[in-house]
Amino acid sequence: MILNLSLIHNRLSLWYEQHHRVLPWRDTTDPYCIWVSEIILQQTRVNQGLEYYLRFIQRFPDIQSLAEAEEAEVLRYWQGLGYYSRARNMHRAAQLVLATDCKVFHNPSALSPDQIYNQLLSLPGIGEYTAGAIASFAFNLPYPALDGNVYRVLSRLYDCEIAFDTSEGKKHFHQLANQLLDRTNPRLYNSAIMEFGALHCTPTSPDCSQCPIQECCLAYAHHTVEFLPVRKPRTPLRERYLNYTIYLNNQMQTLIYQRTNNDIWKHLYEFPLIEDDHLLPIPANTPSIDFTHILSHQRLHARFLIKKVSELPQLPNTITIPLSSLDDYALSRLTLRALNALGLQL
Repeated sequence: MILNLSLIHNRLSLWYEQHHRVLPWRDTTDPYCIWVSEIILQQTRVNQGLEYYLRFIQRFPDIQSLAEAEEAEVLRYWQGLGYYSRARNMHRAAQLVLATDCKVFHNPSALSPDQIYNQLLSLPGIGEYTAGAIASFAFNLPYPALDGNVYRVLSRLYDCEIAFDTSEGKKHFHQLANQLLDRTNPRLYNSAIMEFGALHCTPTSPDCSQCPIQECCLAYAHHTVEFLPVRKPRTPLRERYLNYTIYLNNQMQTLIYQRTNNDIWKHLYEFPLIEDDHLLPIPANTPSIDFTHILSHQRLHARFLIKKVSELPQLPNTITIPLSSLDDYALSRLTLRALNALGLQL
């Protein structure tokens, strides 16, 4: 079957006009705001990301304010979103834009379309998807934007059984996306196909009976919709055991330290930690809480216990702060969950 591209473009555009969600980053062509929204929405649901976007843009309204901020403050505004390398890369990219001849955020009219795309691609944390999204949404340039929703729509339209998260798959789907791209209005088309995947062509139970492009969908014709898209086999999760102690003295002071190793939660703060091959025993009558926290490649088994002391111990690399000041430090989502569960809300 040769896909009817104009039919797909027209019907997706009409569907989008009728069903799309009203979101602030869709009402702007500012490449900075679009960049922030795209980075936040990686690994984050729209409902959760919206609040973070509004708060982040209010504090860092342009690339200069982001570049001039301290990394600790940027991480603090990112707190709870996870995948903190996204925030560190954004901060570093903003500093590079101001320090180099990167015109894409302040003088894009001096650049050709390819120069805009390549300058975006050269910045930390911006890959092909994000570069394509910014180029199309901010400048209406004909570059595909392949997020998870688009991979799903393409895999079903073309009934493609190649795993999209392999090198071969990424190359193949990029070719498909280029073939299907509406080059007359890539901004509208990319918005439409992404939103269509998010709201209609969903991972489970898509409403194929009401699909506006059903007649073009090879997976629908071949009864393979529920099996697509295909992923490569998942690698086993690494199991880690984290034993945290929340020391509290009579003045309600505690100890924290900053993670500096090239590991999870780099540059975030947390309570003194012993990492072992198991969770350590809890002394009698000690308030504690256990969590299992899953990251992309790791399963964390964490135990937090409160230890009340007359005098805080001298532990290397820790600092003493009032418990009430924890809100001034960027903490992991796991730590925030534990504080809330233990009744130590910030």
